[in-house]
Amino acid sequence: MELHNIEKLIEKYLDATTTVAEEETLKAYFLKGDVAPHLKEYTAMFTYFSVAKEETFTKQVPLKPRKRNYKWLSVAAVAVLVFGIYYGNDYREQKEAEYVLHQTKKAFGLIAQNLNKGTEKLVYLNKFEEAKNKIYKTN
Repeated sequence: MELHNIEKLIEKYLDATTTVAEEETLKAYFLKGDVAPHLKEYTAMFTYFSVAKEETFTKQVPLKPRKRNYKWLSVAAVAVLVFGIYYGNDYREQKEAEYVLHQTKKAFGLIAQNLNKGTEKLVYLNKFEEAKNKIYKTN
């Protein structure tokens, strides 16, 4: 019955739904050494957790704040700002020129379209001139 209970607890543990007491039960089972053969793969994990819990950090942590040289940071910030303004202005001018070119092409297209409409009407005027000449027989 205990093996069946451990298998259920392993499923709950892998689904992250176990309580602290259930995790302690699993830890005790896998650390005692008498583990079912099909559950041996979990022994290393629970052994690591018990060993890692005992580890401590022994190095001395320096509490003095390090001096930072903010003078160079401000110089770098100014350099980035000037660089951004210079190239940003060029980019803006380029985009503005592209927009003006597009608008000019659009205007020339409209002019060409209206001129084509006007020349279509001139064909009728030419035919009218020919008909008038035939009527009055003038050359």
